[in-house]
Amino acid sequence: MKKTVLISSLSIILLASCVSKKKYVALETDLAETKSVLTKTQVEKEELETKVSKIEARVAEYNEKINSLKEVNDSQYTSVDDVAVMSNNTKAKMRSTLTKVDPSKLAEAKTLQDSMNLAVSYHLKKSIADEEDDINVDIDKTVVMINISDKMLFNSGSYRVSSKANTILEKLAEVINSEPSMEVMVEGHTDSRTISTEMFQDNWDLSVKRATSIVRILQEKYNVDPAKMIAAGRSSYLPLVDNDSKENRAKNRRTKIVIIPNLDKFFALLESENL
Repeated sequence: MKKTVLISSLSIILLASCVSKKKYVALETDLAETKSVLTKTQVEKEELETKVSKIEARVAEYNEKINSLKEVNDSQYTSVDDVAVMSNNTKAKMRSTLTKVDPSKLAEAKTLQDSMNLAVSYHLKKSIADEEDDINVDIDKTVVMINISDKMLFNSGSYRVSSKANTILEKLAEVINSEPSMEVMVEGHTDSRTISTEMFQDNWDLSVKRATSIVRILQEKYNVDPAKMIAAGRSSYLPLVDNDSKENRAKNRRTKIVIIPNLDKFFALLESENL
């Protein structure tokens, strides 16, 4: 009986010993894994701290450059009636141009924007045509609007572009191609006299056809990106003057080019040693 009790007791002790050892091994394994994760986390933390330090250094460098450029820009650029910014280099070119402008027109310029309008108009007219009365240039904020008389682009009552328009369109293409982000709208305008032919139902048709004719030439002959252009027809509903005389109707028959240029590039393109 005693022998049986002794064997039972030894079995219990050995069993308890085996269970404790398994738990110990498991705990050791967990500890090792935890240490490994901790070490990995510490390494990642140090790497992140290094990256953050580099980023902070770059931000500080960029801020220093921005502040430096701002100081330069503040001294080199002038606000134009709160709608545009003109560099002092462009301003100097503008003043040089204004010495060649008709004094009576110059006397009408009351603001810096008025002067800018006169200078751009002078350069563009001299660059693309000798007949200034057939081209009108105006700037509304930063948008340049060029009205070209139809007699410089089309034969009477036709949408086919005449060969004498090549000089004008080539110069316009240079301006348009100078700025990748620029969008251009080509608008056809007619006078109030109605038209009805096999080709044109009315003035809407004629004005649209003339606009698309100009756009196609700019695209196909002068490599203007078609994605930058819009062709529109305005019929006779936006006249410059009353359609009450032959001369006024001629003024209303026009093609309007609306472009948004970089003014520095605009002046550079339109400059000529012969002016």
